[in-house]
Amino acid sequence: MAERGIVIGVGNLYRRDDGAGPLVARALRAGALPGLAVMEASGEGTALMEAWAGAQRAFLVDAVSSGARPGRVHRIDARRQRVPQDFFKYSTHAFAVAEAVEMARVLGDLPPVLIIYGIEGGDFGSGEGLTAEVAAAVDEVTRRIVEEAAAPVTSHGGEHA
Repeated sequence: MAERGIVIGVGNLYRRDDGAGPLVARALRAGALPGLAVMEASGEGTALMEAWAGAQRAFLVDAVSSGARPGRVHRIDARRQRVPQDFFKYSTHAFAVAEAVEMARVLGDLPPVLIIYGIEGGDFGSGEGLTAEVAAAVDEVTRRIVEEAAAPVTSHGGEHA
């Protein structure tokens, strides 16, 4: 029986680099990874918690703004690390990615594996299309998720190195 996994691409395609998450989701959906559902989401926290409910492995991709160079990829293992709340300052939701992860942690509802890829954005203005650095990071994150999704999950929930 195939394990249940999900990729959630968070963002808004009409706010330039904020479209990174949905574009990773679309690239992965086109690749049809076995045992891995793919969806796009706005980033509202309760919807995210519902989306990963029951998943053995979840990957969440969103644009972030931490002050690092645009296109930098941040990888957070949410089972082992706290999610910096200031990463997602362009979210229009008061209860968004960081809050959803921490609420799920408190409730004991985190998936055994929850990996967050934050792609550092540079332009969150109105309009379509990513900056070149973020477009390159979308390709990198897509490749990394394909590799991680192929790795087995150990009994304690961690991934094999």
